[in-house]
Amino acid sequence: MEKPLRVLVAGLGNMGRSHALAYHNNPGFQIAALVNRSGTAPAGELSGYPMRRSFDEALRELQPDVASINTYSDSHADYAVKALEAGAHVFVEKPLATTVADAERVVAAARANGRKLAVGYILRHHPSWMRLIAEARALGGPFVFRMNLNQQSSGHTWDTHKQLMQTTSPIVDCGVHYLDVMCQITDAKPVEVRGMGLRLTGEIDPNMYNYGHLQVLFDDGSVGWYEAGWGPMMSETAFFVKDVISPNGSVSIVMSDSARSDDIDAHTKTNVIRVHRAKTGADGKFVHADENLSMKDEPDHQGLCDREQAFVLKAIREDLDLGRHMDDAVKSLAVCLAADESVRSGRAVRL
Repeated sequence: MEKPLRVLVAGLGNMGRSHALAYHNNPGFQIAALVNRSGTAPAGELSGYPMRRSFDEALRELQPDVASINTYSDSHADYAVKALEAGAHVFVEKPLATTVADAERVVAAARANGRKLAVGYILRHHPSWMRLIAEARALGGPFVFRMNLNQQSSGHTWDTHKQLMQTTSPIVDCGVHYLDVMCQITDAKPVEVRGMGLRLTGEIDPNMYNYGHLQVLFDDGSVGWYEAGWGPMMSETAFFVKDVISPNGSVSIVMSDSARSDDIDAHTKTNVIRVHRAKTGADGKFVHADENLSMKDEPDHQGLCDREQAFVLKAIREDLDLGRHMDDAVKSLAVCLAADESVRSGRAVRL
């Protein structure tokens, strides 16, 4: 059996803790230490691991095989480059960086140092989303993408959202997932993006907004819409819309009536994928009934994190080429950052 990869885990929020549990439960990894700013040890299964307050010191002292970076967005690029230059492979949560230049700097460091760089696009490891993408591609384009993820947040979740908005807007933080999905469905190039946003609370910086949406145009004629809002004022109505429409029909995610926007599992669960075909007969009626694909056995949030880190292990062990993966991460980020620029300037941005 191959020796486990020693991993340094930085950041123990929702995603960081879930990834740490994935390493804990995978014999291919060994957690060298956990890093958080307080130095406080987590409860439960992770309670026995060494704790560090400084990522830089832990990286220098422990020399891990893998650095898992799950901190706030503004530290992603610097932490990733330091780890790559220290000889570690890197897993970094989305978004890869807060600027395109920084994202490109991280990718360049991975290539220059011959290390693997995996970005936390968790939907790429979700069997239901993989099926959604395949069904949509089978319809053929051009496409209309209608997607959103609004979260009615309060208490600790709202505190986390306010912390995130010190550096990153909702349409960037979550939007990279769904722009990545759009780009996987159409191989066309995004050429223009427009964004609008509004600050709906006095609890965040006047230069930040907690509600926004973007429209992206592709060079094959496809168009996409994405909307994201965070806060106690957000509506639970239609908080999760995932539609892909083409001349030949549509593919949609149908959510459970009991789903709530503050449930992290609801952000990835599909429940049912509905495939609608547009063909009509001589009588003008549809030839095919809508097909409902049941996804009742899909993995939960922790199961997805387990799959994602299993992919990281496979990429390292089998020397997988992650070039397209890295380039796609930069492309989806560039679209969302251009939308953020459009919100602030009031003008469309050419890509």
